[in-house]
Amino acid sequence: MTTFFTSDSHFGHRGIIRYCDRPFGDTDAMDAHLVARWNSVVGDDDEVYHLGDFTLKSRGFARRIFSQLRGRIRVLGLPWHHDRGWVPKRTGPCDLVSASDHPVEILPPMLAQRFVLDDVKITLTLSHYPLAEWEGSHRGGWHLHGHSHGGHSGPGPKLDVGVDCTDDYAPISLAAVAARLRDCAPLPVSD
Repeated sequence: MTTFFTSDSHFGHRGIIRYCDRPFGDTDAMDAHLVARWNSVVGDDDEVYHLGDFTLKSRGFARRIFSQLRGRIRVLGLPWHHDRGWVPKRTGPCDLVSASDHPVEILPPMLAQRFVLDDVKITLTLSHYPLAEWEGSHRGGWHLHGHSHGGHSGPGPKLDVGVDCTDDYAPISLAAVAARLRDCAPLPVSD
């Protein structure tokens, strides 16, 4: 199983094509490309953390997109932002299902969690918005966020994992996150 991170897909959002200068003629082309890129790297049992701004559209639209995406999908629940039209108010598994037949899990709006990469424990704080400080920021913890579409540059070991900042709009793996963040901070020391 591989762990991936992504954000700011904005499925079905016509304005994001212009705002982020995405190379698509319309939302159908953009959505098809985002789904294809996701499925080109994510396997059925891989986990994907989506950090928000999945879609501005309805729950029915979100259901249709999730049903095309592979993996065990976990979404930061942001009922007050772009996802307010579809995201359930309660955390936990919901009635939306991935193409791999796993229920989509709704997470709290911010999450600090340990991940293991090559037998090293890494503390990651996940949020939609970039933070100035986060859990473990002074002890080697890393921060992954979205929202800024590559426009935020603040100090510390943090990374914008939005689709506009990754390899041709694909989710980014934990190993690729570590490779990028090793340049600005040493790998966190495990307890």
